[in-house]
Amino acid sequence: MITLTSVELNAWLAALLWPLSRVLGLITASPLFGNSAVPVSVKISLGVVLTTIMAPALGTLPAVDPMSMPGMLILVQEMLIGLAMGFTMRVVFAAIEMAGEISSLTMGLGFASFFDPNTAGRSSAVSQMLTLIATMAFLAMNAHLVLLEALAESFVSMPISATPMAVGAPLELARWGGKIFSTGLQLSLPIVAALLITSVALGILTRAAPQLNLFGVGFPVTLTVGFLMLGVTLPYLNMPIQNWFNQGIEASRNIGRAAAARTPGRPVLPAP
Repeated sequence: MITLTSVELNAWLAALLWPLSRVLGLITASPLFGNSAVPVSVKISLGVVLTTIMAPALGTLPAVDPMSMPGMLILVQEMLIGLAMGFTMRVVFAAIEMAGEISSLTMGLGFASFFDPNTAGRSSAVSQMLTLIATMAFLAMNAHLVLLEALAESFVSMPISATPMAVGAPLELARWGGKIFSTGLQLSLPIVAALLITSVALGILTRAAPQLNLFGVGFPVTLTVGFLMLGVTLPYLNMPIQNWFNQGIEASRNIGRAAAARTPGRPVLPAP
């Protein structure tokens, strides 16, 4: 007859719940796995499979009852770590979406917006096109597999512990979030610069010929120049997007390293 003690059951439960919370946090926040089109059952099944595969890298777990308050705090901390790692890749796609929004507004396509199921809001046509291109590039360079590799490495660089994560992890995440604006502007800079020159030329033309209808001529010209520049710059966005993905994966690793710098001698959880 097989008998199991409560200590063994708690150890098995902790070995599943704590890493599963980190894995599900990354799946929920990452741009590809966390897509709203993916069913919840598929996300949970994928999380359980990944947790089973990564179980040998867990190391020694804290001797804490997972159903106690300290165990619940560990669960929340692991989920926050997974969400932070997935959010770093979400920032990459947010920067690309911002580049599309800036280009659309400059071209005069701010009114051509569609419903975006990922953000449950409105986004422009150019923004959605760039997002689809970035998603295909994300899959083509196997960045989703590298992200899962970074997740597995996080269990080695930052094992599950009852001590709190360092303050450097939220600061690193905040600094990385600021990249949305700088990178979005850099990606849309060729189109914005071309449309700025076009607007200046139209202004000079209007001064030279006041009888010219600026609203009747300016909008088609601006729209045409915007689409031409978009077609010219798309082949050259390959390397910037790949570098941006590499920086996002490295940032997810830095989040784990920054959180691993725990404060010694300062337990965050009370003893069970």
